[in-house]
Amino acid sequence: MKPKRPYLLRALYEWIVDCDMTPYVLVQVDGPDVVVPQDFVEDDRIVLNISPMAVRALSLENDVVSFSGRFSGQPFNVVAPMRSISAIYAKETGEGMMFEDELVASASTEPAETAEGKAPESDDPSSSKSGSHLKVIK
Repeated sequence: MKPKRPYLLRALYEWIVDCDMTPYVLVQVDGPDVVVPQDFVEDDRIVLNISPMAVRALSLENDVVSFSGRFSGQPFNVVAPMRSISAIYAKETGEGMMFEDELVASASTEPAETAEGKAPESDDPSSSKSGSHLKVIK
């Protein structure tokens, strides 16, 4: 079967934008082919604002998320393979979804568990202060 992560990511992105909220994604940067501004990486993760007002040429493909954005006033082209996207959530409410590694999930016979995730509230992508509950999916 095809991975469900890109389909869920696109659906949640659309829902968050339709609700006039700000979609953020949490990206694991320790994998290959991840291109993000390293100045904002903390603990091998970066939080990115992917709202229509914050980015240009956003592409949510089945295998990669890419866009052009500005970081500290400097333009930067971001490329994040779909496998590196750990979560998507609304900045204002923290509602969204946390993704489990699909290779691990397909090998597991256990039912999905709920996990608590911390969602940054600040506009600073490197900040991670308070949070909400995000559901881990398989």
